[in-house]
Amino acid sequence: MDASETQIAFQFGSYFRAYKDGRVERFFGTDRVAASTNTHTTVSTKDVLIDPETGVSARIFIPNSIKPNQKLPLLVYFHGGGFLISSPFCAVYHNFVSSLVAQANVVAVSIDYRLAPEHHVPIAYEDSWAALKWVASHNVEGPEDWLKSYADFGRVFVAGDSAGANIAHNLALQAGLGEDLCGVKLSGICLIHPYFGRKEGVDVDEYWVYVCPTTNGHGDTRINPSVDSWVWGRGLCYYEALKESGWDGEVEIVETEGEQHVFHLFNPDCDKAVALMKRLCSFLNQD
Repeated sequence: MDASETQIAFQFGSYFRAYKDGRVERFFGTDRVAASTNTHTTVSTKDVLIDPETGVSARIFIPNSIKPNQKLPLLVYFHGGGFLISSPFCAVYHNFVSSLVAQANVVAVSIDYRLAPEHHVPIAYEDSWAALKWVASHNVEGPEDWLKSYADFGRVFVAGDSAGANIAHNLALQAGLGEDLCGVKLSGICLIHPYFGRKEGVDVDEYWVYVCPTTNGHGDTRINPSVDSWVWGRGLCYYEALKESGWDGEVEIVETEGEQHVFHLFNPDCDKAVALMKRLCSFLNQD
């Protein structure tokens, strides 16, 4: 056996392993829950292929309580997983977005972007931007009936957790710089436990170098929106930088003490996860 077959080149916790011979193993997020339009459930789902060339796809969620031609807020969601694992179709993300759609009474599109290391960053950003543009195209026409019939393109939100929150931030920034979204203006972004680098006081952490070999280090604004400030917790740093940026919108930070990263995905029925879900629902239904 070639030694490279067993030598580990990179490991992401207990979720992902890459070997020096180029093989990768994913230990989380590879399962797939089937889409369903079962009227006995609270939410119906369908899968759509957005780009046949890249394979970028999505799962669309609508509440079964929706009435004909009723227009609901539209959420475009980006899953986490360190740019390395997971998809909208695995049980953890299918269940989370389903619960959010049912409780908030919104339409959601959960995006399946390509993963590193097979497709290094910035591919995830490019795929996600293409998907957001595809969603926005339904403001004019577009091929998907559920979006044309039920989505209110005057109330469009982007959200994500961990790496997905990082994607949501970068897409919102791109949209804010004037990139065309078929006339759609984002009403808000929700960043759940956002990834903006894992280590303080270093040039850049080794994890980011692995998923994005072309990074320029600490000055890479994709993971460090405020390069001049090392505040405890990059999420808090983001909040402080946004408040001080001169942006005239509203920003709110929600802290959950005593819990681990993305705890709400793995323990959705605990009191703190329920409270977080209520805050998300309120955010998506703001006037």
